[in-house]
Amino acid sequence: MTAIPAPFAGVPRVNLMPRTEVVRRERDKLVRRWVWIVLGAIVVAFLIIAGAFAFKFLADQRLAAEQTQTSVLLTEIASLSEVSQALATESELTDYRTEAMAADLAWTPVIAKISGILPAETTLTGFDLTVGGAAQGDDPTAEQGIVGTVTIDSPTPLDIVAIIRSLRAVEGVLYADGQSVTSSQVSADRFSYLLNVEFDQTVYSNEYAAEEGSE
Repeated sequence: MTAIPAPFAGVPRVNLMPRTEVVRRERDKLVRRWVWIVLGAIVVAFLIIAGAFAFKFLADQRLAAEQTQTSVLLTEIASLSEVSQALATESELTDYRTEAMAADLAWTPVIAKISGILPAETTLTGFDLTVGGAAQGDDPTAEQGIVGTVTIDSPTPLDIVAIIRSLRAVEGVLYADGQSVTSSQVSADRFSYLLNVEFDQTVYSNEYAAEEGSE
């Protein structure tokens, strides 16, 4: 008769631990696992919070530094406001002066030009000239500078046509013509001639216009 082999080899083992103890140990193991999970979550949350506080602290420090720098710049700007205002006032006054003095001229050369064409013993006894406006174009010889009348006195009758032609030939004169001739009020037996004359803007000094362009 053939022997039947045993289904398990080795020394047989029997678990004599009660079922309740096995359940308790499994429950304790599960509790310990959850405790570690909760502790890990707390540690992670603490690290995140600490990182957030550190980031906020650094951001606050940078913000404070920027605010300090802004305050310094505002203080510097405030200290320069008076200088800026003074420069603006100076610029405004310069523009006003340039506009007001755009028609500035020296009268002596103008009178000398008129006197230079007069015959001997003929004198310039008066003038009534009005300065024109500021230059509007690039050609001063084409624009009116001063216009008015001049009075000349002569002991003898003059060839007024020849004098007018000579006056028209003077540099800077745009127009010249005779207006009237009367007896002189300077002395008896003399003649007084009233002439119309117009100069172009080459008689302007351009002193202030040149100063404005150089700024």
